Amino acid sequence: MSPTALEPTIVKSATRRVVFPFTAIVGQEEMKLALLLNVIDPKIGGVMIMGDRGTGKSTTIRALADLLPEIEVVANDPFNSHPSDPDIMSDTVRDRVDRGEEIPIAKKKVTMVDLPLGATEDRVCGTIDIEKALSEGVKAFEPGLLAKANRGILYVDEVNLLDDHLVDVLLDSAASGWNTVEREGISIRHPARFVLVGSGNPEEGELRPQLLDRFGMHAEIRTVKEPVLRVRIVEQRSEFDQNPPEFLEKYRETQEALQQKLVNAQELLPSVTSDYDLRVKISEVCAELDVDGLRGDIVTNRAAKALAAFEGRTLVLVDDIRRVITLCLRHRLRKDPLESIDSGYKVEKAFNRVFGIEV
Repeated sequence: MSPTALEPTIVKSATRRVVFPFTAIVGQEEMKLALLLNVIDPKIGGVMIMGDRGTGKSTTIRALADLLPEIEVVANDPFNSHPSDPDIMSDTVRDRVDRGEEIPIAKKKVTMVDLPLGATEDRVCGTIDIEKALSEGVKAFEPGLLAKANRGILYVDEVNLLDDHLVDVLLDSAASGWNTVEREGISIRHPARFVLVGSGNPEEGELRPQLLDRFGMHAEIRTVKEPVLRVRIVEQRSEFDQNPPEFLEKYRETQEALQQKLVNAQELLPSVTSDYDLRVKISEVCAELDVDGLRGDIVTNRAAKALAAFEGRTLVLVDDIRRVITLCLRHRLRKDPLESIDSGYKVEKAFNRVFGIEV
């Protein structure tokens, strides 16, 4: 994609709701890295962000959605179907393609869908109008939030307060890339491929381990302690609030550069490889930490490749693995209530031992 193809994104931002620029966010590097890697490879499986209140979780996620380049969609399609990729295309659009119809194409910003805490399953998955289906013989489907989130970002704030059944539905859709609604013998499915981002405060309760394990990465964020950084954050926020257009213009070049870097990384990702020895060592770390299942191995390999692509390389380095392995494994360790060692520290220790790194 050429730089000129990205220009409409920047121009249009003046007419949309003003969002704090992603490149202006100070600190919280762990959260920002996890989000960027999931954008490069959505198959990583989403991010769970746990941390204190008022640490910029929602601001960062909205900023990320605003940063992403426009995508091509089938015009007037409620599922944001891809015009040429059958895997991200609704059944209706696929039928039209098979019949040789000309598909109208539109460009739109990547959608960020906020899931409200009180949302019902019907609101999330969509509903089938049984009366219309029986009387008119058509599959009358009212799309839900999952349809809107296809090819975008689905953000669940306070995910630890959400009903476990709904979390299951979200994680199943995120893993399979499809949402199926069945009622009274009528079944409708549509693509639901999105980056799932959950956030929460540990003080308000933990997620069940089996649900936590389904998130690809887990970022922990803390309130910034350094007074100089805190002052900088406060000053930036007040500068943005006083004159948003001027503040956005100040960061326009860095925003465009990061946007192009993400596009390049997505294109480079299929070419990235990882040495067999490194893949074995990743599995050694997982085995040493007694991580259940193989999800930890898979996600760590994916994240390391996404990071290599982000850095513009086609070969995974040990440093790529070092930067992502804690994010990918810390939430998969078995919890011992009597243990005081931080799970992230345990992952680092195991990594250094297996990879033979002196600290």
